[in-house]
Order: sequence, then C-alpha cells, then structure tokens
Amino acid sequence: MRLLFVISIFLLSLLSCKKSDSTPPPSTSDTAMYFPENTGNTWENIEPSILSWNTTALNDLDDYLSSTNTKAFIILVNGRIAYEKYFNGHEQSDEWEWNSAGKSLLSATVGIAQHDGLFNIHQKASDFLGLNWTNMSLEKENLITLQHLLSMTSGIDDAKHLVKKSNLNYTADAGTRWAYGNVFQVLMDAIANASHKEFEYYFNENLKEKIGMDGYWNEGFIFTIYHSTARSMARFGLLFLNKGKWKNEQIVPLEYFHESTNSSQTINPAYGYLWWLNGKSKYMIPGSQEVFDGQLIPNAPDDMFAAMGAKDQRVYIIPSKNMVVVRMGKASNPSHPSFAVSGFDNTLWEKLNAVFGE
Repeated sequence: MRLLFVISIFLLSLLSCKKSDSTPPPSTSDTAMYFPENTGNTWENIEPSILSWNTTALNDLDDYLSSTNTKAFIILVNGRIAYEKYFNGHEQSDEWEWNSAGKSLLSATVGIAQHDGLFNIHQKASDFLGLNWTNMSLEKENLITLQHLLSMTSGIDDAKHLVKKSNLNYTADAGTRWAYGNVFQVLMDAIANASHKEFEYYFNENLKEKIGMDGYWNEGFIFTIYHSTARSMARFGLLFLNKGKWKNEQIVPLEYFHESTNSSQTINPAYGYLWWLNGKSKYMIPGSQEVFDGQLIPNAPDDMFAAMGAKDQRVYIIPSKNMVVVRMGKASNPSHPSFAVSGFDNTLWEKLNAVFGE
C-alpha cells in the first residue's frame, strides 16, 4: 500500500509539472504591448519612475488639468496605465460625452462595414441613402460618395448644423472643397440600411463588444454623440495604436486603418477619414475656409493622429511613443469653446513634453 501511495504521488507530480510547462506565465515586460481583458476593471499599470518622467512636471500637469475643467485624463504606454487621474468631482466609473471625437468611432465602423462587404466607400452615397437625400440637383447629389462624407469633402453647405434635407444644399462639387460639418452623420444611416440593423446594434456587435468598451450613442436633436467612461476612450485609442488590432484579432481592416489615418485629400492634408492628423505642412479648422501653414499642433509629435471633439474631448495616438493620451471634460476655456481644434492642445503638449523630458 505504501508503495502504491508513493507511485501515486510521483505520477501526480509529473502531471503537475506538465501542466505548468504547457501554460507559461504571462510576459511582464514593460515594453511588450498589453491589452486589458474585455470584462472586469483590471488594467496593468506602469510607474512614471520606470519611464524616467519628470515628477515635478507631473505636478504642474495636475494643476493645469484641474484648472482647465478636465474631468478625466489617462496616459497609456505600451497599453499600460502610466497616469490616470480624475478631477472636479468626476470618478472612474462616470461617463462623459465624446462630442466630435466620436466621429472616429464612426469611421472605424465604416471600415468594418466595408470589409464585411456591405459597401465600398467609393460608391455613391445615394446607393445607401436613397435618391434625393439632399436638397440639390440629382446630378450634383450623385457626385457624392461615402468617401466624400468621410473626408468632409461632400460639397454640401456646412453653415447649418441640423442634418435634414432642407439644409443639405449645394456649395461646391464633391471633392473640390473641404468643410467641417455634420452631414457625416448620414454614414450611420448608410451602415444601418446596408446591414439591415440599427447602427448602434452593428457598432456594438462589431466594435464596442470586441474591445470591451462601455457606453452608448445618444441621439440628440442636432448631434448623435457617444458617451462612455474615460477608460473606454482609452481602449479605442489602444485599438488604433495597434493599427486596428486587438490582441490577436484584426478588428479594423489594416488597409482601411492606413487610409483613414493619412491625408484623405490635398485641400486639408491634416484630415483623414474623420481623424485629425499632425505633422502636415498645412491645415484647416472648423468653420473657416482659411488654410494655415504649419502643423496642426506644433508641440505634439509629428506622427500623432487624434480624435478631437468640442469642449476639448481628445484621444491622441502617438505611434512613435507607443502612447495613447485621453482627455475628457468641459471646455478648457468656456468663453471660447471650439468644435474641435483649440489652443488647449498646444499648451497641453507643452506640459506633456516637460513630463516626458523633451
């Protein structure tokens, strides 16, 4: 009996070793890309000291964020949280509006829908919205493709914010004029009509749930705006830091990722497919036809691209730093609120560069 007992213990030991060998511990390298699980609230952190950040400058950043009506601010490095703070009564579980930063969520969903074979973005918008969806002649309406809606070059009058047929008037031929407006929202209708599903259902199924985001689309009188926690905004940034890939799944097609985060036209090279791009030789801003020389945000890295919304909602993605930076809150300057681009960005990046020792 004693011999059988010893043999049993020996066999159990061998099985235990085999199981251990087949399931190696996860990598703890700070430079390996990390993705949080899709459920739960666990998220790996990395200490600023490991990154050799300037802690004095971090205190200055705290003061700046608090004084500019920030509610949530997160910095990811290689997917790990290097900085996460909440201000002015906001908490980690609180949701906030993305405003026009949500345009980039829609852009990603368009890329997924194209990959699913629902449409090609170079097709006429009327193929999915029906004839006479605008208030212009059929000849001019038929010039507008889904790609023109993604790149803000539809030629539709941008002066009126409410997206209804009577406001969708001709200003220029599609592709000849860049103007920041709200007509992009009909892309939601195009996806819904092509998929025979409500847009939010298609979005949830193909993007939100795949990366563990929370949040919802709020259909207001003028805008359809996404609301979520700051960590969900960070998840979306992490997806695009990894070129549309989450863990081992390519969610946003790689070819579309490259198209959407590069200049979509030459009129305003600082704009992709509902993404803002830094490092270009000139740029335009909402509500103006003036072309400005230089970079969109001079203090920010050249390779940065960003989802940018009114009242300074931001998702900055910096591939050269393997970094995502998220800001949620009220307008940094309530007396001069902006639709997307504002002076807040350049000052913020001055503060961040001091933290990073640059």
